[in-house]
Amino acid sequence: MSKKLISVNVNGRTEEKAVEPRTLLIHFLREELNLTGAHIGCETSHCGACTVDIDGRSVKACTHLAVQCDGSDVLTVEGLANKGVLHAVQEGFYKEHGLQCGFCTPGMLMRAYRFLQENPNPSEEEIRHGMAGNLCRCTGYQNIVKAVQYAAKKLQEPVAA
Repeated sequence: MSKKLISVNVNGRTEEKAVEPRTLLIHFLREELNLTGAHIGCETSHCGACTVDIDGRSVKACTHLAVQCDGSDVLTVEGLANKGVLHAVQEGFYKEHGLQCGFCTPGMLMRAYRFLQENPNPSEEEIRHGMAGNLCRCTGYQNIVKAVQYAAKKLQEPVAA
């Protein structure tokens, strides 16, 4: 199978790689770029452990082809922190104990990031609905909801000069 050259902006860095047209984005990220934050869970888009942000949308990387990202901006969990400072969703998951085993956490963080861009002041019910495509087998979700609420408040705070 002949490879196709793609150019993708991943976490602010342009990556040009030749990939087979059938290469899934999750494998491109993990195997070609060594970005192993997004996890391979179900490979059917049900669990959300592989969630990344593509051009301002939450996407499950296990059912998205790398060639579909040619010319796109991709943000992975590795790109959330800024110069060593945790993003508000990362801080929220840490402060509110929104993780246990951690397997679902990268996908949860990425979905929470995009969800709060879409709905900066959500109710508990809206958070539960907005995060419903990401499954956690450990936490019971209550602390995940608290973590997203924490992040929503933090993101609304004025930025210190």
